Amino acid sequence: MDIGTIIGMVGAVAFVVLGIVWGGQVANIENFWDMSSVLIVFGGTICASIASYPLKSMIGITKVIAKAFKSQQSDLNDDIDLIIKIANVARREGLLSLENQIAEMDNPFLKKGIMLIVDGSDPELIKNIMQTELVFISERHSTAHAMLDQMGAFAPAFGMIGTLIGLINMLKQLDDPDALGPGMAVALVTTFYGSFLSNVVFTPLSKKLAAYSSHEYLQKELLLEGMLSIQDGENPRIIKDKLTAFIARGQIRPEEEAPRAETAEVEE
Repeated sequence: MDIGTIIGMVGAVAFVVLGIVWGGQVANIENFWDMSSVLIVFGGTICASIASYPLKSMIGITKVIAKAFKSQQSDLNDDIDLIIKIANVARREGLLSLENQIAEMDNPFLKKGIMLIVDGSDPELIKNIMQTELVFISERHSTAHAMLDQMGAFAPAFGMIGTLIGLINMLKQLDDPDALGPGMAVALVTTFYGSFLSNVVFTPLSKKLAAYSSHEYLQKELLLEGMLSIQDGENPRIIKDKLTAFIARGQIRPEEEAPRAETAEVEE
């Protein structure tokens, strides 16, 4: 569970509500509820999104959004340690021995790459296959981000449409001065809904998923580089130094804290 996503969204809602309450009486919060505005903004945003993207993609967007509330950030130091462990086994027992390690691997990308290595595939072929998978993973993620970004753009637009509808209805009642104030308030509520939905829900979710996607892409590039180095028979210590370049200096695990089991067991 990614507590940051929950804290951010709940916090944003809380501060907006506090701002409303702080500016007047508690009862004033009722002024910010209007069912017609809800229908225009929420309904319009969803329907416009369905019209913009395949229905299958829109149905699957709920699963994509759920990922923003799950912790997706793995520790790249752990991935490096795993690659070094595999490298030591390969150096000590040969590449074919890695077949016994495949069942213990949780990462499908790593498992697929190691299977290709065990099968004796050409390094260039392995690189092409795995990089192709990376490209399509990136494209799928980009589509999900684009959908959320588009929903974030639709929401304020429908908020403005709702405001225009409210203003038209208000202007038709100019002969009734008492109706002008409430009519203007209802019209502006729709704009409020659109801006709130865009900046508190859709855009933050898109940015969080983009960050997860970027991290996952980096992780898979690291694993691919490690697998190719293992197949090439490089020294585990050299492999570790090479893979450490994928991590920001401040995030590199100190040597004394890293698991030492077989880290540099074979150094020739």
